[in-house]
Amino acid sequence: MTEDAPALAVDARVDRDGFTAVAAFEARAGRPLALVGPNGAGKSTLVAAIAGLIPLTTGTVRVGGLTLSAGPHGVAPELRRVGVVFQDFLLFEHLTVHDNVAFAARMRGATRADARAAASPWLERFELDPLAARHPAGLSGGQRQRVALARALASDPAVLLLDEPLAALDAETRDGVREDLTGHLRDFDRPVVLVTHDADDVRALADDVVVLQSGRVTQRGTPEQLRARPATPYVARLLGR
Repeated sequence: MTEDAPALAVDARVDRDGFTAVAAFEARAGRPLALVGPNGAGKSTLVAAIAGLIPLTTGTVRVGGLTLSAGPHGVAPELRRVGVVFQDFLLFEHLTVHDNVAFAARMRGATRADARAAASPWLERFELDPLAARHPAGLSGGQRQRVALARALASDPAVLLLDEPLAALDAETRDGVREDLTGHLRDFDRPVVLVTHDADDVRALADDVVVLQSGRVTQRGTPEQLRARPATPYVARLLGR
C-alpha cells in the first residue's frame, strides 16, 4: 500500500426525490470500505454523489487536498478520476471489449490506436484477451463484470466505487468472481467504496464498514467490531450474530 495515498473524505447531505441521505465517513487507501444497508437506505445515492452524477445539497467530498464537491457545485464527473462499476455494469453495447476498456483513454483525448494500446495490458491482466473482439451481448455475467472493472481501473482512478458489483451475477458465478475481485482490490492502493447488502461481500472484500439505514449512519467499524457489537437488529442479521 502507498503510505501517502490520499483518503476519500465524505461529509455530505443529498436530497433526492423526497429522500434525504446524510453521511460522514473516510475511506483510506488499501482498506476497502463497505457501505452497507437495506434496500432504499441511500447507498447508491451517496455513491452517485461521490462520482458527481448528482449534486450534494450541502457538505463536501474530498480526495486528499482536492475538493470534488462543495455543496451543489463541484468538479465535472469526467474530471474526477473516480472509477465506477455499477450493478448492471453499463458497458457500451456497440463497442467491443477492447474498445470498452480503451474508453477511458479516449475520453482523455487519446487516438483510437493509442487508447487501444493503453488498454491492452488491462485485457491481459483480467484475462480478457480472448474476448477482446466480442461485444458485451456475447459475454457471460462474470465476463461483463471483469470488463467493467478493467475499464474502471484503466482510467487510473484516484478512487474506485463499486455499486453492488456482484448483484447481477447468478449464485454459481458469484463466489468465483468475488474471489477474483478480492485479488484485484488487494493490488489497488487507493480508496475503495463497496456498496453491498451481502454479508459474504463484507467478509471477503471489506476492511471497514459504514452502516446506512433510512439515510443515516447507524454504525461504523471493522467487520469484526460490528459482528461483536451490532448496534441494530439489521447489523446482527447481516453479520450472523
